[in-house]
Amino acid sequence: MRNPTPEQIHSRRWATLAVLCLSLLVVVVDNSIVNVALPTMVRQLHASTTSLQWVVDAYTLAMAGLLLTLGSLGDRIGRHRTLAGGLLVFGVGSVLAGVSGSATELIACRVLMGIGAAAIMPSTLSVLTNVFTDASERAKAIAMWSAVAGLGVAIGPTLGGWLLEHFGWGSIFTVNLPIVAVALAGGRLVVPPSANPHPKALDPTGALMSIAGLVAVVYAIIEAPSNGWASVRTLGAAGAGAAILVAWIIFELRSTHPMVDLRIFRNARFSAASFAVTMVFMALFGWLFLFTQQMQFVLGYNTLQAGVRALPFALTIGMVSQPAAKLAARVGTKAVVSSGLALMGIGLGLMSSSTVHTGYPFLLVASVIVAAGMGLAMAPATESIMGSLPRAQAGVGSAVNDTTRSLGGALGVAAMGSVASSVFASRVHPFLAHVPGRYATQAQASVGAAVTAAKHAPDAIGQVLGAAARHAFIAGSDQATLVAVAAAVLGSLVALAFLPARAKGEVVSIAPAQADVVGIAKVRVVESA
Repeated sequence: MRNPTPEQIHSRRWATLAVLCLSLLVVVVDNSIVNVALPTMVRQLHASTTSLQWVVDAYTLAMAGLLLTLGSLGDRIGRHRTLAGGLLVFGVGSVLAGVSGSATELIACRVLMGIGAAAIMPSTLSVLTNVFTDASERAKAIAMWSAVAGLGVAIGPTLGGWLLEHFGWGSIFTVNLPIVAVALAGGRLVVPPSANPHPKALDPTGALMSIAGLVAVVYAIIEAPSNGWASVRTLGAAGAGAAILVAWIIFELRSTHPMVDLRIFRNARFSAASFAVTMVFMALFGWLFLFTQQMQFVLGYNTLQAGVRALPFALTIGMVSQPAAKLAARVGTKAVVSSGLALMGIGLGLMSSSTVHTGYPFLLVASVIVAAGMGLAMAPATESIMGSLPRAQAGVGSAVNDTTRSLGGALGVAAMGSVASSVFASRVHPFLAHVPGRYATQAQASVGAAVTAAKHAPDAIGQVLGAAARHAFIAGSDQATLVAVAAAVLGSLVALAFLPARAKGEVVSIAPAQADVVGIAKVRVVESA
């Protein structure tokens, strides 16, 4: 949409939101859908365990490393441009991924898709912030955005399971194409130009430093379970990444045109809410990583059945997000965000008490409580992050929000996966003394490998091995879930202690459309208690 009037921008704001949510959905779904196709890739591409891990992690690593850079670039060259460019790159990566002939090719395509995703995610939230200038409407729009983000995480396995039932493994990537096409066409029609009206010079040094630091830290987190948390490789990569990021912070604070104005972290609405978002996604991704395995390997559901049973989780997030925004406006962000994280902790605490005999109804109740807590916390925390910044910095603010999600999610999967794996190995080992060597060797790898070995072993051995694997997995999962409980409780306490209930001195536009696009600067200052 070229040169729109303020009235046109305002009248098309909900159509713009639909395009932004569709763009976000394709990125978030792709973060979880690939997991269900990994067994098929082993057969079709002869992929090793390490290759499979990088099929998943290459996407996360590329996206996390580039979010800040591309979010900042969007503020300078136009968020609508980075959104469209990101969708194009993501679409090309999806096509190439769907026709890959080897695991190496697929990993390269996943990197390309991650680059596209890093351009899409911050653009969606920053455009939203600039289109919805009324504070109450912006809160509703961000609630919808947050609901779509949660929905995408949960429907990925369901969609992936259905596609694999009817098509080849490449379909989990090529399914993105019609969505990308609709988002591109819709964006052309209704997404308005949006950029910092007074852009500073580019900061290539800061960009390279942030990419190197974030990639090193995320790489260390991803590889820690296999390399060991105290290994030279893990500590070396994490230390190098941390050192680069410290140098980046010093450089940015001294720069006359920083990529990220780090002074925004002095604002408690921004920093405390960002920490809360990190804890939400650390708890969520770590728990979902284990929950999906429990559904399949302990309860015996296939991929599609497990995915369908995760839908109440997604629906609950969507149902709670809108009321959460209204509740935050009434009682304050502090109370809603801290209560949401506490509710997540309660649900996760229930999850940590499960046994091999725990049925789906109990898990359903616990997962709905987790979803309700996430729905309560996410929308108000995200609105607090974006509402604390001037609209000119919406791109980098959104990128910080998305980076905290990625870092939290990666840390949650790595930490909880490591705990679960260690406990599983120690609990299943005593049973392996009575199992023939080839089955015992296979069973040590994971619960999935152990269950597969049990199916191919003689009946008596298979029954013992299968039962031992399920008991060992639940023991590990329960202990690992306590890490998620701790993350949720810590996030709740930090929000309660530091997150302001309401904004003070908040700048709220009274123009019908974004001021930084059309040059209007009609604002009023609202002092809230």
